[in-house]
Amino acid sequence: MDGLNYHHLRYFWATAHAGSVTRASERLHISQPAVSAQIRALEQAFGEKLFRRSGRSLALTETGRVVYRYAEEIFGLGTELVETLKGRAGTRKPLRFVVGIADVLPKTIVRRLLEPAFHLGMPVRLVCREDRTVEEFLAVLADHAVDLVLADTPAPPGIPVKAFSHRLGECGTSVFGAPVLARRWRKGFPRSLGGASFLMPGARSALRRALDQWLQTEGIWPDVAAEVDDSALLNALGQDAKGLFAGPSVMEKDICHQYGVQVVGRLQDVRQQFYAISVERRLKHPAVIAISEAARHELFV
Repeated sequence: MDGLNYHHLRYFWATAHAGSVTRASERLHISQPAVSAQIRALEQAFGEKLFRRSGRSLALTETGRVVYRYAEEIFGLGTELVETLKGRAGTRKPLRFVVGIADVLPKTIVRRLLEPAFHLGMPVRLVCREDRTVEEFLAVLADHAVDLVLADTPAPPGIPVKAFSHRLGECGTSVFGAPVLARRWRKGFPRSLGGASFLMPGARSALRRALDQWLQTEGIWPDVAAEVDDSALLNALGQDAKGLFAGPSVMEKDICHQYGVQVVGRLQDVRQQFYAISVERRLKHPAVIAISEAARHELFV
């Protein structure tokens, strides 16, 4: 090849980040065929395939991993150059920390989990990705496209990825509601949940499975007003009094303050667990270590 076409490389880089041509085209605001054509042109230039199919997503080939590592450095340096010329960059190059976040995780607890990464005593550039399932994130974790995956379950068995699940902690579940709903359904809790309007997390959530099991065991049948995958949207609907909703008990104060809701009651038998998944059996990244230590010794105590 005579030279590298950086437009082709950028489309490849965006697709590797997104995990599919469809998502990449949406982010780039160009058509899917155009993205595919640019990637094919880059593959022809290199004489190697850069992607392979992995279920519904794309995974990097061995050559693709090499190209991706260089692309990360190239475009990361480009961003750093712009910031330097604008006078915003510090004297030390920031430590890049890429986290994959399962979209079913409550945003309030994700925020608390990530907080220690901002207090390492060194500049950190935090990059959050959250538009994939845990299984899809594990594929890019193996390609070193992310440093850590935060999830509500450990890495599933039988996956073709060597990943290690580090348990951060667990807590009970609290039920929240806008003041008008909290006053109505607090009396007689938890039996009062029978017939109450309830906002359920989506089926992929471990909390949903735990709630379903508990409700079935107790013979309580709330009126499910909505099923919502995104926890921030679910909480916002709860803020608008569309129904009661559940969240981690360790985040009661934050949820009540942020959404103007009240605690209706607590379900200590409905447990929520949180995991950090990495390709390292023994954690090494400074930000990952800080998150793990803070979660175990400060948040989940």
